[in-house]
Amino acid sequence: MLLSLSLILIVALTFNGILSKLKIPGLLGMIGTGIILGPYVFDLIAPEILTISADLREIALIVILIRAGLSLDIQDLKRVGRPALLMCFIPATLELAAITILAPIFLGITTLEAAILGSVVAAVSPAVIVPRMIKLLDEGYGKKHNIPGLIMAGASVDDIFVIVLFTAFMGMYKGEGFDAASLLRVPLSIIIGIIFGILIGLILVQLFKKIHMRDTVKVLIIFSASFMMITIESILGSIIPMSGLLAIMALGVTILSLYENLASRLKQKFSKIWVAAEIILFVLVGAAVDISYISRVGVLSIVLVICGLILRIIGVNLSLIKTSLTPKERLFCSISYLPKATVQAAIGSIPLTEGVAAGNTILVIAVLAILITAPIGATLIDNSYKRLLDQ
Repeated sequence: MLLSLSLILIVALTFNGILSKLKIPGLLGMIGTGIILGPYVFDLIAPEILTISADLREIALIVILIRAGLSLDIQDLKRVGRPALLMCFIPATLELAAITILAPIFLGITTLEAAILGSVVAAVSPAVIVPRMIKLLDEGYGKKHNIPGLIMAGASVDDIFVIVLFTAFMGMYKGEGFDAASLLRVPLSIIIGIIFGILIGLILVQLFKKIHMRDTVKVLIIFSASFMMITIESILGSIIPMSGLLAIMALGVTILSLYENLASRLKQKFSKIWVAAEIILFVLVGAAVDISYISRVGVLSIVLVICGLILRIIGVNLSLIKTSLTPKERLFCSISYLPKATVQAAIGSIPLTEGVAAGNTILVIAVLAILITAPIGATLIDNSYKRLLDQ
């Protein structure tokens, strides 16, 4: 296990450094490290690490969302208003609809299997998007219309929306039928998650103000509270819908709103933690990618993914109608909503293991979506924001 960790760090940092010199996003090197060292190529990552891979990736996502919350000024987000809400649902809905309609024509699968495929592919990746939006906030880009905050909030809810639909479609496939009430879980999980996160945030702010402790201890307490919220979601999820990830973001927003000096210090702490968490996250995402499936990809599969992305871009622009954003800012929002990685790596294999007839096809296209959109989206974001956004 120690040798595996050593190899992960050395190879990932080496690739990251080389690609950064070439002005290419370092996450590509990290994903590549996971593919090369993973079980489908050289198999140099210890089984113990792969066994807890999902938990490690979730911890890295927690770091991302805490940082997002500590950077997201709620007053700025309120000023954005309607577009922030529309960005949560419209782009994903249009992409999912496009894949549901086109996949039976292109791939010969059933409409329900196509809907499952669409719900796997349609989620964007907060792991790719959020750190880049935080960087923009730190550098002062896009602040006039709070574009980083708009994209961070939209991307986080987008995932929850799509995963709930995925669960509903899988239930239909297994003969449980379509439960319209399951769609109510989307707004309920969002609202309950935000309320729960705010309550925990209020408690922690009072604790931090009354009891003197090192910022490092506060970081550990915030981690503990975040782990608790994720655990509560998994235990009570079938009874009370709650988004633990949104609760974590709401916790960070609450600390920023009520204790700005502390939020600034904590953000620096979590930025340092992210250096290691980012490597673990993207290497393990890469390790989950079986590149042998890529040999089975036909041209129509690539066309399907591209068609979905085109509808997603249309959805972004529909969400921004009647806003004061410039054409350049709208283009940047469209680019920022392209990357996919974490959700596809997490749920792409579930239809296959659950016996869905098109499970292999769904997994192949999930892998394809990661390999196409993560590098292109990250590269476009990194190389375009200075030209498309005002500082």
